[in-house]
Amino acid sequence: MHDLEGILQKLKDGKIEIEEAITSINLFGLEFIGEGAKMDTSRQIRRGIPEIIFAEKKSPKLVVEIVSSLMESHQVCLLSRVLQRHLSLLKKEFGTSYNLKVTSDSEPYTVTIKKKDYSPPIPFQRIGILTAGSSDIPIAEEAEAIARIMGVEVISFHDVGISGVHRLFTPLKELVKQNVRVIIVVAGMEGALPSIVSGLVRVPVIGVPASTGYGYGGKGVAALMSMLQSCSPGLVVVNIDNGINAGATAALIAKQSK
Repeated sequence: MHDLEGILQKLKDGKIEIEEAITSINLFGLEFIGEGAKMDTSRQIRRGIPEIIFAEKKSPKLVVEIVSSLMESHQVCLLSRVLQRHLSLLKKEFGTSYNLKVTSDSEPYTVTIKKKDYSPPIPFQRIGILTAGSSDIPIAEEAEAIARIMGVEVISFHDVGISGVHRLFTPLKELVKQNVRVIIVVAGMEGALPSIVSGLVRVPVIGVPASTGYGYGGKGVAALMSMLQSCSPGLVVVNIDNGINAGATAALIAKQSK
């Protein structure tokens, strides 16, 4: 923020033109950490979406370096696809100095790291999240974590898939009563649940194909194709297991609503 204030002050003092100020604002948040990562620390200001650390392919040491740098100027950061080797080092390095929230009981984890004096934004809109089965919950937790950081309230219901479709209607009625602005639906196997939900509600539905499934069309492929071929208007689809994108997009849509 100090750099951003400096750019605006130079603009106010007439030391730079507006075009140069715009370019500087877009560039000031780019930060190099060693040779392993380039962070966009101004994304929250520019887009309303925080920097998300994708841990899976990074070394634990690099992940710790990125978190250390990010937390110098931020109150909270989010890590997705965290493996046990990352989690062990994160707890060792930050477990006492920050508040760590770890979702799900098995890897990959979603981890939120907050400063102890962090005050979350007051939510003024809601989104809903539904999962077809309990295996889909980790992906839903990714979506929920980023939406909450972006200042949106989340109402979640799990294990309401079409193998027992009667389970769906009570949660769906509750989401309608709560006036959610978007519904995220996570489903693996044949991926039919988002189409059913989209045919019953008046709000946008974001389908997330989960890599639950096996054999022909397994690992989320059949679910992705089914959602893309849906005949229900108002359903959009993100990539397999991409809870982060679903949550961020749902939050952006919700925050545009009055």
